[in-house]
Amino acid sequence: MSRGFVKEGDQEETPIIPPRAALPTSATNYVTPTGMELLQRERKNLEDERATLTTVNEQQRRIELAVINGKLDLLNERIASARILDPASQPKDEVRFGATVTYKISTSPSPQTFQIVGVDEANIANRKIAFVAPIAVALTGHKIGEIVPFKLGTESRALEILAISYT
Repeated sequence: MSRGFVKEGDQEETPIIPPRAALPTSATNYVTPTGMELLQRERKNLEDERATLTTVNEQQRRIELAVINGKLDLLNERIASARILDPASQPKDEVRFGATVTYKISTSPSPQTFQIVGVDEANIANRKIAFVAPIAVALTGHKIGEIVPFKLGTESRALEILAISYT
């Protein structure tokens, strides 16, 4: 049937599904064991939400299902591409994926601490940053006591690594 004979109120808009955290093209999707647990918990929550959807209005129900299914598709792609790296297996004296790093910026009086994690696990409020973040990339491969140059816009700063742990 031609779209010219469809009532305007019958047309559904395609729901917008928020994208997952960006992973650079051709980058391996590294996750910590905790990160994988979080992804699988998120999948279970979405599956539970889909199974218990209580919307009565059929059009609204289709839209909500489309959003949930779209989120599940993106999540399942991310889980399928995940490569678990256990922080306990990393070299203890070097900044690598999974490390909790304490460093000091030359212009700052107080040290900063964060853990390097996968893109889906990153949460700045919990002091977890993605392994693809510029500061994580700059510190990776360096050891305690090293001074690492870090370019921040047009400014260059020196970062001193004070501690590395894999807990």
